[in-house]
Formats: sequence, structure tokens, C-alpha cells
Amino acid sequence: MSDLHALGLSHKTAPLELRERLALPEGRAAGLMGELTGPGRAREATILSTCNRTEIYLVADDPVAAESAALSALASQSGTRPTELTGHLYSLPQAEAARHLFRVTAGLDSMILGEAEIQGQVKRAHELALVEGVSGPILNRLFRGALAAGGRVREETGVGEKGVSIASVAVDAARRALGDLADRRALIVGAGGTGELVARALARSGTETVFVANRHFDRARELADRFGGGAVRIADLPAQIEAADIVISAPGSPHHLIEPELLEPVMARRPGRPLYLADLAVPRDIDPAVRELAGVTVSDIDDLQLVVERNAGHREAEAAKAERVIAAELARFEEWLDSLEVTPAIVALRERADETVRRVLAENEGRWTDLAEADRERIELVARAVAGRMLHEPTRRLREIAGTDGAHETIATLRALFRLDAGTDPDRPDEATVTPIRREA
Repeated sequence: MSDLHALGLSHKTAPLELRERLALPEGRAAGLMGELTGPGRAREATILSTCNRTEIYLVADDPVAAESAALSALASQSGTRPTELTGHLYSLPQAEAARHLFRVTAGLDSMILGEAEIQGQVKRAHELALVEGVSGPILNRLFRGALAAGGRVREETGVGEKGVSIASVAVDAARRALGDLADRRALIVGAGGTGELVARALARSGTETVFVANRHFDRARELADRFGGGAVRIADLPAQIEAADIVISAPGSPHHLIEPELLEPVMARRPGRPLYLADLAVPRDIDPAVRELAGVTVSDIDDLQLVVERNAGHREAEAAKAERVIAAELARFEEWLDSLEVTPAIVALRERADETVRRVLAENEGRWTDLAEADRERIELVARAVAGRMLHEPTRRLREIAGTDGAHETIATLRALFRLDAGTDPDRPDEATVTPIRREA
């Protein structure tokens, strides 16, 4: 049976500089999944890439070879030597991989405990794998189970209450840097889901908000209409920064949108007015070098994590409840996974028994003498009943051992003894003859 395996890194294991090099937008993720799957490679693949993690989930007959291929592909994609990655990557086999994804989807492995955005990100990762045709029965079941677990955690526990997100943390950081945000002017670069969360958090602070669209201007205009702000195009960025007090960027552009060369003349035209920048994107949209400019305060996603860690508080107690929900949903997935090996063996064993009964009856068809049709049916029923009773105990025991340490070896022995992998018509043994039956006159 093919094995489930995960390879990845996150904010817990790798610095921002490395995470942004390994970040995979949808186009690159799709290409990499195609590269990792196919004849002689992994059977299934799904890539989850967010601001805080890049993880590859694989189903392969040879997980060691599949992991090696994934490591090489990640290194190639990021222009990094594999040896630079190994100290930051985690490798998770079967049950550990499943538990990790369930916890990730529930927000238990996030920078902000219980953050809600990850659920949608996991869903989109699974949908992309489906569209690309690289997700199969095991990863489909895994991701459905993870999304179900995440939904239950949010419904049944308080781990995600109060709507804390990286966006709200960024707005709080702006308040600490600038004081009261009422009547301040904020610029949001990016009109995606994170940009919307930022807008919602800023609206509660009474700021005037302008949306800058990098690619989807219609979406920026839609958000502007909803939050009472304005929408401009990326070409207007310098002028908008000059008028702003706060700039929060979240689109995940493949290159820096705000660099010292852009910002230095802007700051010269607004002396005495401090500017707060928050970069929520990975890869970063704001060049770290702008920190050196006078009057500029910059927070990237790792800076905000330090704030988050100080505010974990009451959520830790709710996390224990969430872990129990995860354990229950994980048990359901593992029970299904265990059945993948046992069920085919049971089906094959019973098919072999049915084939044997059919063949023996056919081989002795010409030996019956003066046998009524009703008696023929009774003989067939008795033969099938004997076969069924003989297989009842082995079938029960096979179901009992599903998931145990010795299950694989037991099933392999069973398949060898009954030649279950030889198809329904193995080399025919000597014919089983039946003594002719004569009815008394």
C-alpha cells in the first residue's frame, strides 16, 4: 500500500528570509505538484504554501524516494542548496503527517493560535490539487478530514474567538507606533482576503482607508465601496504613500513593491510626519532596507509574531479542548486508512472462495446422475455456506488486526498462502472430483 508523507517548514522552524524563498504561488505550486507525480513518482501530491509555511503532502509507494525528489524540487525552486534546507525542514510519516495537517487546519500550529485564515488556505490548496488532477483517494480523504476537524474546533471551542488575526495585530502595532488612529490615513496594498481583514480592523479604529490594487482593481473598488474608502492603481503608490500615515501590504508580490529608492524622496516631502509600514506578505513586499530611513517604522510578519506570543493568554486553555476534537477526527481518518489494506484482502479472499466453489461445481457438472434442479441448487448453497463459514473467522480476525503493528505481515502471508495476487484464475490445481451421486430408484 502507498504511504502518506509530508515534508515542509514553517515559522517555527525557518526564518522569514528562507520562508519567502520557498513560498509557492499557485502557478509554481501547480507545476511542482505535476513534477512530483506520475509514473515512477508519487501517486498523489498537494502543496500548502502560506505566509508561515510551505508543506508538500505526498502519497507514494516509496516515501523515501518521494521525499528526496520533493527536497530536490524545493531546493531547485528556491535556488537553494538542499543542505541549507535540511536543518529547517520537518519530515512527517503517515499518522504524524495527518495529525499535523489536522492541527494546522484548526489553527493550532499557526502564528496566532486559532487564526481563521488557514482554513480557507487549506481548502484552496486542496482545490488546486483537484484541478491539477494530482490528488487521489488518500489525500482527498485527508484534506476533507482536516477541514472537518478545523470546522469542529471553531464551532465547539473558543480557540479562535475574538477574531484575532495577523491583520488585527498589525493594526494594534500601528496604534502603538502612532497613537490614536482616528483621523489617520491608511493605505492597504492588496485587495485579497488579508487585505479585507486589515480593512475591517482599520475601520474599527476610525481611519480613512485607500486600497491599492496590484492586479485586481475591481476587487479593490469593491472593498473601497464596502468600507467607505477609495481605490487606486499601483502606479499611484508613491503619491498615496506621501499622504498616508499607515501602509499595510498583503498581496504577496513576487518582488518588492516599496524600496528605499521609492520611499526616500516621499519621506523628504513629508518632514516631521512618521510613517508606519506593516508587511504581511511572504515573500515580502517591503524591502527590509527601508528600516534605515528616518521617520519610518517597519514591522514584518516575524516582528508581529513576537506581539502575538505575548497575547496568547486564554486561548491556551481552549487549545486542550481543540486537541480532543482533533484526536477524534484523526481516529476516523486512521480507521479509514487502515481499512485500505485490510478490505482488499478480505474481498480478494472471498472472491477466491466464490471462484473455487464455482469451478468445483462446473468441473463436476457431468458427474451428476439423474439429479433434480432443486438438488443442484441445494448443493451449490451448501458449498457456498461451507466456504463462508470457513472464512468467517479469518475475516473477523483481519478486521481486528487492521492498524496493528503486525497487520502488514499478516496480510502479506494471507495473500501468499491463497495466491490472492494471482488473479481470479491462477494456475489450475488438480481437478476436485466428486463421487457420482445416484438417486435410489
